[in-house]
Amino acid sequence: MGGLTYIDFLAKFGVGGAHPGGIPLTKNMLTGENITKNTAILDAGCGTGQTTAYLSQQYNANVYGLELNPIMLEKAKTRFETLQLPIQLFQGSIEDIPFEDQTFDIILSESVLAFVNKPTALREFYRVLKSGGRLIANEMTINTKLSPLEEAEIKKFYGLDSLLLEEDWKRILETTGFQNIELQSQPQTMSQGNPAQEFNFSKNFEPELFDILNQHGNIVIKYHDILSYRTIFCTKL
Repeated sequence: MGGLTYIDFLAKFGVGGAHPGGIPLTKNMLTGENITKNTAILDAGCGTGQTTAYLSQQYNANVYGLELNPIMLEKAKTRFETLQLPIQLFQGSIEDIPFEDQTFDIILSESVLAFVNKPTALREFYRVLKSGGRLIANEMTINTKLSPLEEAEIKKFYGLDSLLLEEDWKRILETTGFQNIELQSQPQTMSQGNPAQEFNFSKNFEPELFDILNQHGNIVIKYHDILSYRTIFCTKL
C-alpha cells in the first residue's frame, strides 16, 4: 500500500458517516438522551464533521469537535464555516484530550476507539466527563474469536492494537469506572454498506487509495459473520 493507511483513505476521500449505520444510526442513538442548548457535547474523533454539524443544527447545543488528522480537521473546519455553525474545533488525540476534568455532559465516539489504545482513551473520556455524564459510542466488535492469522490480517490493515468481543468492551468500561453499561447489536452488518455515506475528495489523492478501498471491501465481506459493531451507552456517576 506504499505506506498509505485506511485512515489516509478516509481522510483523502473525505468520508462522512464512515461508521457503521452512518448518520441514521447516530440520530437513533441520540433519541433517548436529554440534550438542550446548555448541553456540552464532545464529538471525539469527529472526522470531517458530519455528526458534529448535525449535533449543532439539531440541538443548538454547545458542541465541540476533536480530530487528530489534519486533512479531516480542515474538511470539518470548512464544513462548519460554510454552514455558519458555532462549533469549537480542536486538533488532538482522544488518548490525550486537551480539556479540563469534568467538561462535558456527553461524549460521542463513532468508530474511533477501535483505532487507539482503548483503556487510555476511555480513561480520558471518563476524566473529561462531568458526574452524570454520558458516553455514547458505536465501535467495531467481533462476534467470535478469530484465529491468530485472521486477527493479524484485520489488525494490520486497519492499524488496530486489539479486537474486542462484546464482553471485552464491558470489562474495560467497568474497569474504567463507567456504570449503567448497555451494549446493543444492530441489524445492519458492516458488509451492507451505508447509503447515507458522503464523500468530500481531496484535490490530489494517490491512486493507491482505491486499492485500500477494495481491500477494505474484501475484508468486510470475508469476515461478514465475525466483524461487527455495537452501540454503547454508559454513565459516569
